[in-house]
Amino acid sequence: MTQAGARQDRFVEVSGNPAPQGAEIVWFDGLEGRRLRACVAPALSAAKPRGTVIVCPGRTEFIEKYFEVGRELQQMGFAIVILDWPGQGLSDRLLPDSKKGHIDRFETFMNALAKGLGALETRLPRPYVSLAHSMGGAIALAAITQELVKVEAAAFCAPMWGIKSPVLGMRYLVWAMRATGRSGDYAMQPGPPETFENNIVTHDKRRWELQRALIDAQPDLELGPVTWGWLGASLDIFSTFSKAKLLAKVSVPVFVASAGEEKLVDNASHSRIASRLRDCEHITVEGAMHEILMETGDKRAEFWDGFQRLLKRAGI
Repeated sequence: MTQAGARQDRFVEVSGNPAPQGAEIVWFDGLEGRRLRACVAPALSAAKPRGTVIVCPGRTEFIEKYFEVGRELQQMGFAIVILDWPGQGLSDRLLPDSKKGHIDRFETFMNALAKGLGALETRLPRPYVSLAHSMGGAIALAAITQELVKVEAAAFCAPMWGIKSPVLGMRYLVWAMRATGRSGDYAMQPGPPETFENNIVTHDKRRWELQRALIDAQPDLELGPVTWGWLGASLDIFSTFSKAKLLAKVSVPVFVASAGEEKLVDNASHSRIASRLRDCEHITVEGAMHEILMETGDKRAEFWDGFQRLLKRAGI
């Protein structure tokens, strides 16, 4: 286990990205003594909060990237909590090389979610709504189906319920790498820095530049490509939460938004899983890349419209 950097009790600040009102950092203990970072912010009307939205970021992401989303949720009347997952953000990393995108098993993520909510329970008014992006969508769905967390509604933004892979026999290759002790090795070596022109996550240059500005301000936020261990853990959790018996247990309203120009996760998995959920609206945001909530305003508006429909169905 290694730390991404010295523990900080201040947010990483860059121009044009203010924290949600009243937001503060909370540290809590995860598995194996890891120190994990969370952001908690109250509802703007403390006397009459609408509930709490649990923001579950994707891989490589971190708390400060979701400040805009947090401010918007506060305007809707919610308190918010945002997590830095184990192995990313400024939470403790799992390998000596802190740039490796690694996890031993998704239960480590799920435990962090449950422990974080438990540590903050007295500050988070009910009802709970989860809002999960990409890898956070795998963590949230697994935690909900296994009843590690209880929410009253769940929204998923381009959830990682399957991965696009150009490699035939990926499962066997991952098994071989893990079996030969190479779980901590990069599955793909780091390449040249991404540019806005060749990025595959958003059409919005300002929001794309925000993540780069935050990493420039605090390089410990940076995370590189995934390891074989991360790939193996992902395949394991996909096969777990996609079982029809587990999905049938999800009784709360669900909203799923797929990106029309998706190049990272498998949109077919969204249709397959959404069809097995009792109360689910599934839309495709045409023209959007993977990070719908970091997209241009018109595409973000489609997601928020669906989110509002979710809240109405849930009576929140």
